[in-house]
Amino acid sequence: MADITVTEHLLLHQKRTPQATGQFTGLLYDLILSGKSISRRINKAGLLDILGGTGEVNVQGENVQKMDAIANRIMLYRMERCGALCAMSSEEEAELVRVSPEFPRGDYILVFDPLDGSTNIDVNINVGTIFSILRRPEGHTGEVTLEEVLQPGCRQVAAGYILYGPSTMLVLSTGQGVHGFTLDPGVGEFLLSHPNMRIPEQGHIYSVNEGNWKNWDEPTRDVLQWFHNCETPDGTSYSSRYVGALVADFHRTLIYGGIYLYPPDRKKPQGKLRLMCEANPLAFLAEQAGGKASDGAGRILEKQPDRLHARTPLFIGSAKDVEAVERIYARCAQA
Repeated sequence: MADITVTEHLLLHQKRTPQATGQFTGLLYDLILSGKSISRRINKAGLLDILGGTGEVNVQGENVQKMDAIANRIMLYRMERCGALCAMSSEEEAELVRVSPEFPRGDYILVFDPLDGSTNIDVNINVGTIFSILRRPEGHTGEVTLEEVLQPGCRQVAAGYILYGPSTMLVLSTGQGVHGFTLDPGVGEFLLSHPNMRIPEQGHIYSVNEGNWKNWDEPTRDVLQWFHNCETPDGTSYSSRYVGALVADFHRTLIYGGIYLYPPDRKKPQGKLRLMCEANPLAFLAEQAGGKASDGAGRILEKQPDRLHARTPLFIGSAKDVEAVERIYARCAQA
């Protein structure tokens, strides 16, 4: 079978994907072009003096890496000019970014983390760009308001990530399953390599930073003890794997199954991960692939954000593994 590019894939499925209009496909084209540009710079990071920090601190209170700033500029520049967006929200920007009147505007809103796990670049470990696409509510005109952007994740029309690793890979869902595309450097195109990706119903890997153990409450420790002691479907013990880059840990979970956990703790009682630019897009992918995503009490995609950079706990991956977490928290709440 001939290689299928991501654009061809979208066009082939356009009849079954109502939101895949010409404007929507153009949005994804520019998003993919941004990813290619970021990938090219990451591949040369050790040669271009773009490792390490800038000395600045972002709105999240985190040290800004040089590649964070570069990836953010690439995304903002390219996507403001794509003609399909009316507003953007970036993890690196404190406020909503509205498309300037000098550029054509569309009906879509892009929420993104330009470079998740950016500190890993210094040690040559996988990083990624995570994105969520929302549609502006019907009947709204004029300048986009914050309230129009603060939509629950179940209203996403598309979501995905670009993983920069041994190969550069785009994982995308427009609500019709999850498909993976690998960048072929020879032709400069993302080619369909992982059609109809599915998360196993139960996995054999749990992924969490156990260095935070002393800051967890008893129910969270019970959750981890469960994974320490339970058995996989083939009767073996769970293995622990933790990269420390959300997109890399989730990608492994998507392919092999299991669960990624980022629970609340004493320092971050609301959780650390951003609901709109990290948890929601990955939860959308997880559900489209047959998995689940929860904050420990309920479905991530039903959470109503109260601000652009709202935080959330996250338990995401194989359905049975996420359900086990919810059962433990529910039992502890009733005790």
